[in-house]
Amino acid sequence: MNWWKWLLSALLALTGIITLAGYGVLYLSLPSYQGQHSTTISNSVRLDRDALGYLSIHAANRNDAAFALGFAHAQERFFQMDLLRRNAAGELSALFGERALDADKSLRQHRFRSRAQQALQNLTAPQQQLLADYRRGVNAGLNALTLKPFEYFLLQQTPAPWQDEDAFLVIYSMYLDLQGKLGRDDYAMTVLKQSLPNAWYHFLQQHSPLWQAPLDGSSTVAVNMPDTPYPDLLRDNQLACHSCQLHDAANIGSNNFAIAGTLSQHGGAILADDMHLGIRVPGTWYKAQLNWRDGDKLRQVTGLTLPGAPAVVVGSNGSIAWGFTNSTADWHDLVALQLSDDGKRYLTADGWVGLHYQYETIKVAGKPDYTLELAETRWGPLVRFGDSPAYALRWVAYDEVAVNFNLMQLEQAASVAEALAIAPHSGIPVQNLLVADSQGQIGWSLIGPIPQRKLADFDTAQDWSNGEQGWFGYYDASQQPQLSHVERLWTANARMIGGEAYQLIGNGGYDLGARGWQIQQGLNALQHADEQALHAIQLDNRALMLQRWRELLLQVLDNDTVTAHQLQSYRQYVVNGASHASTEDVGYSLVRAFRQQLLELQFAPLSAYLEQQGARSVDLKYSLETPFWAMLQQRRSDTLPTQYSSWQQLLVAAVLQSKLQLEQKYGSLSQSNWGRVNTASIRHPLSSAIPLLGGWLNMPATPLQGDSHMPRVQRPGFGQSQRMVVAPGHEDKGILTIPAGQSGHPLSPFYRADHPYWVNEVALPFLPGEKKYQLLLTPQG
Repeated sequence: MNWWKWLLSALLALTGIITLAGYGVLYLSLPSYQGQHSTTISNSVRLDRDALGYLSIHAANRNDAAFALGFAHAQERFFQMDLLRRNAAGELSALFGERALDADKSLRQHRFRSRAQQALQNLTAPQQQLLADYRRGVNAGLNALTLKPFEYFLLQQTPAPWQDEDAFLVIYSMYLDLQGKLGRDDYAMTVLKQSLPNAWYHFLQQHSPLWQAPLDGSSTVAVNMPDTPYPDLLRDNQLACHSCQLHDAANIGSNNFAIAGTLSQHGGAILADDMHLGIRVPGTWYKAQLNWRDGDKLRQVTGLTLPGAPAVVVGSNGSIAWGFTNSTADWHDLVALQLSDDGKRYLTADGWVGLHYQYETIKVAGKPDYTLELAETRWGPLVRFGDSPAYALRWVAYDEVAVNFNLMQLEQAASVAEALAIAPHSGIPVQNLLVADSQGQIGWSLIGPIPQRKLADFDTAQDWSNGEQGWFGYYDASQQPQLSHVERLWTANARMIGGEAYQLIGNGGYDLGARGWQIQQGLNALQHADEQALHAIQLDNRALMLQRWRELLLQVLDNDTVTAHQLQSYRQYVVNGASHASTEDVGYSLVRAFRQQLLELQFAPLSAYLEQQGARSVDLKYSLETPFWAMLQQRRSDTLPTQYSSWQQLLVAAVLQSKLQLEQKYGSLSQSNWGRVNTASIRHPLSSAIPLLGGWLNMPATPLQGDSHMPRVQRPGFGQSQRMVVAPGHEDKGILTIPAGQSGHPLSPFYRADHPYWVNEVALPFLPGEKKYQLLLTPQG
């Protein structure tokens, strides 16, 4: 038996040695928060941090502030920055090996690395110098670590130095996030339009007139259900549907809203902004305040930065505060190509033109390089969807106007008018910009480039070969939609403008609109409001959109149905709940699941047909809830899928199937409360690669309030990536909260420091707190 004891002792000792070695690697890669560091900066800079790691930079000029910000970004978030640039450039395989090759092959079609290099050349000399100083700061911060960030030890890789062009790749990565349909939506719409009678196509793809809350007061008119028979392909259940998920809520979105000073307690305009993104560890944003001298002025800009770029993305400069939501308009088009018989030429207004071929070399860790051939047209890369015909993808992101750093001019804007003048010249994915200023004014503008298009239809692929259709430059500043001199503004990824202005931007998959409508109602009720009142709107989890579905469900649950299927407890949960997306509410889970199941059952034939054509129903631009509700009111038997003989049968099937799915997943109805369904899954990208201890890198699996279709947008790994409320000139009353924490290092005191406040909806101060840590960067020599 002694040898067993000896073996056990040896194993324990070995485990201890490995654990200590791992801890040592982690410890030696910790960022520096205290002391003094000599580096290549021009002037001494102070980096102060409060107890949660909120960074305050005090510099002699903006370039030194950029250097210091780069230094801090690299020390705390370099792996995150690296993933952003590699994602845009299609260079993930160099880190992750062959498993990332398919992703890189898809991403390389955009050639964003070469576009970033060209964008760098287009900058003014001062802008180039600022990026160079930021890059020097990043590499200085990376090199100042005793050991490289721990992720590179796990991957057995060496971090590549930051380059000036990489800041543009970070912007391109946001293009992929915010405008990432890449023609799939236009293709799905094209298939649908080509397959259905025109009247049924327009009925199925229409804006909801119920939830519209555009800024200009424009309205939409419901498209009535055609009198003609329902198309057979929408009823046929013989095709299998592998993914029946439907377009429902905007999967990348945000809320922002503002009130003028006439409605606030202190007389200042107040801006609220919460951007909805995928939430990982570390989070997207990094809190920073930049202080520098500009001639005889002291500049201070406070807010959120994106590691990889030197700008404050949203925040306040004391004179204005600004925030964004994704515009969710239409920023790309599919070009239907006429190819020659050999597939090497395509028809244009100038005749037949040969495809242009690019060859890209993809580095693959542990494997030989992979050479990729890319075919391009004058309009963009050649794309196919499964076995579809060939198309060209025309996308704003491919043009020079797509990326620049003019957004940084907001740091010095003094009024709403000045900020709105900057918007048309900014090179970012087109957003809804809201601005509030210290004089009490608020304003809205689209910010980013808007193409001039002549197309018969924005939503489907068009033939551009005769030169009559296409893109013809970009609209100038005087033609971009803007709005100011109002008391309330709001945007939430739904349609914000109508009429001629809508014809400029089209529809890129707008949200149903209930979330924006609920925000508008909340703003209309405000008088003499403060920052907490706007924060309360951000946290509003009332399920107003779901109430008609709850009423429908209760109608389905008549006494006969309840008795026949033993649904007494099910019905009681619905009667008692579903008013809020709150963690303890079982009724909310039931109503939500019923709605989703009912829509998927009704449109399963449509989803299956689109799948057969290489498209997906989730990529359709309009929610199918709107036509479904019209169909439900009429309950025509010919509009049912063929396996259902009556609407009541379909409705009961949705009840029983959604109930069974919840019971199978969570054990029982009583355990299917919304907090169980909506449990946080906020993970580090590499946590699954570490046996046993990987879960330590993730945030706790806590129940979360909120859902889609309400201001408090929150799903397990998606939702409010920050909550900001601020009035310029009254920053001391403002609010700024992020998930996870400032640092990406698990031993840092800031790794999860903000997270409990974010989960528990606590309003952290907008401004940095009392200094607890101080690092001084000094010039060498």
